Amino acid sequence: MELMPGVRASHVDTDRIRMHVLEAGPDDGVPVVLVHGNLSTGRFYEHLMTRFGDRYRVIAPDMRSFGQSDPAPLDATRGLSDWADDIDALLRALGVSAPPHLVGWSTAGAAIVRYAAAHRAASLTFLDPVSPYGYGAVHRDGRPAFDDFAGSGAGGANPEFVRRLAEGDDSDESPFSPRTVMRTTYWSADFRLPRDREDVLVAEILRTVIGDDGYPGDGAESSNWPGFGPGTRGILNALSPKYCRWDDVVDLDPKPPVLWTHGTNDLVVADGSMLEFGTLGQAGLVPGWPGDDLFPPQPMITQIRDVLERYAAAGGLVRTEMFDGSGHGPHVDADVRWLAVYLDFLAGAS
Repeated sequence: MELMPGVRASHVDTDRIRMHVLEAGPDDGVPVVLVHGNLSTGRFYEHLMTRFGDRYRVIAPDMRSFGQSDPAPLDATRGLSDWADDIDALLRALGVSAPPHLVGWSTAGAAIVRYAAAHRAASLTFLDPVSPYGYGAVHRDGRPAFDDFAGSGAGGANPEFVRRLAEGDDSDESPFSPRTVMRTTYWSADFRLPRDREDVLVAEILRTVIGDDGYPGDGAESSNWPGFGPGTRGILNALSPKYCRWDDVVDLDPKPPVLWTHGTNDLVVADGSMLEFGTLGQAGLVPGWPGDDLFPPQPMITQIRDVLERYAAAGGLVRTEMFDGSGHGPHVDADVRWLAVYLDFLAGAS
């Protein structure tokens, strides 16, 4: 499927893995790295890349086991540090020496903090990021519901969705097909991509590496409700609060300016997301829920706000923009406004 005019693609051999990368803008431009989230690729940013002007070198890689990059295993016990290290390796291979402006969508919100903790970043933009305490099974302050972090990790994946993903299902015949899941959870309910563009992005989702080292990851049983906990491999385990935290962003020194953008109708990262087991249990959809005191719905938006308020109190610059009516991807379903906000932020941060 052809790229949009002005966007170029290459495979880059790094000292870690071989990565597929989209780029736009001059090679000597200010580096902006757009990092996709779970079940997506760099092409989810493609429509924006030529609209940055001639000041910025815009780089959108496919992360390991997604898109056309190497199907390298993900060590979940490192959280998203494998992704952070891959970004560093890519920038070195591309000859980028200036601190990059980093955008992290969803899962990648944790990855860009891990990068900034090890290397200097010019700015951090959180685009509907995973909570700073990981995904699922924690109280507001990040304490786990159970010591083994039961209720988080690969065991929470819907088996019908995983089956259809593995089989390359590009139909919309089921609520669990990748196309339907993208329509209903990535964007706002009243937004629909043009069919040809939707086809491109569904094809990108179907490039996901399925299995213990990719999506969803290896399973682990638990004696605690709901009967599973995080394994040690693959993307959903890497998002478990057992391994994934970025509340240490508060300790960064120096502190890059931060932009947080979020869709108000996000169903994935929300206070009371129906993809999280505290919410599912409270709603009676998973029997045996131990109750609010032990396993409350995760207040993800509140957690993000809490941590970024601490970042600001510690001297960091934080700008927040909520996108009314947008879903999990306001850079797509509100792309004109999102890009305007981001370019205005970049102008002040560069």
